[in-house]
Amino acid sequence: MFSKVSGPVRLADRVAALLSEEIESGRLAEGDKLPTEVALVKQLGVSRTVVREAVSRLRNAGLVEARQGLGVFVMPRRTRPLDLEAEAADGTMAKVLQIVEVRRAMEGEAASLAAARATPTDLARMRQALTAIDAAVAAGGDGVDEDLAFHRSIAESTGNPVMVSTLRYLGEVLRSGIRVTRANEARRGDFFEAVRQEHHAILAAIEAGDAQTARAAARRHLKHAASRLQDADEGFWTEAEDLDVELDTGP
Repeated sequence: MFSKVSGPVRLADRVAALLSEEIESGRLAEGDKLPTEVALVKQLGVSRTVVREAVSRLRNAGLVEARQGLGVFVMPRRTRPLDLEAEAADGTMAKVLQIVEVRRAMEGEAASLAAARATPTDLARMRQALTAIDAAVAAGGDGVDEDLAFHRSIAESTGNPVMVSTLRYLGEVLRSGIRVTRANEARRGDFFEAVRQEHHAILAAIEAGDAQTARAAARRHLKHAASRLQDADEGFWTEAEDLDVELDTGP
């Protein structure tokens, strides 16, 4: 069904794009079951880890859903994010700042609820996510997936399935926004350290069970992210708009 993939772009991105194209073209129709993980590994010539990450991205984008014991199936078009690919691919400052505004509204409330509801297991997952961001950056990565995982772990700790589903619905748009903000922040050491401290401030407030401080910390983090983007020079935005790899649709 598929040919093997290769090239400089991350393999998971290429696999996700390939599967997304199959769905959008109708070759994989509503209700169709995706080939098994083993079959995709064999057909595409990639690892199981790559396949899992690619399918996870499709799930975040609302294109597919996993059914326990049955497999992964294509979602009805009416349940999918409208123009999600176009939104995620738009790396202009105006669009990314709009994404930040949405995140500020949602994640402030998520942090507040997490402070009241997070279990010890939830808190451990958040701490692990922050450690993973540092490890990814130290290894030369951008930390985008790890950053998104941190914010997702906060939403999941609210126990509100609608909030979690909404974040999944917006998954690739958020990934694109986070990719741009982290690319900007990586250009300056003080930006990177500021982001790190903001993340830890959110976690500290959640761990303390202080809902008001957690909400304020999350909103402050996104407010500062917007300010850092607005301070970026014109050359950064020209590069952000032109580099599909950096803004790949595959927070």
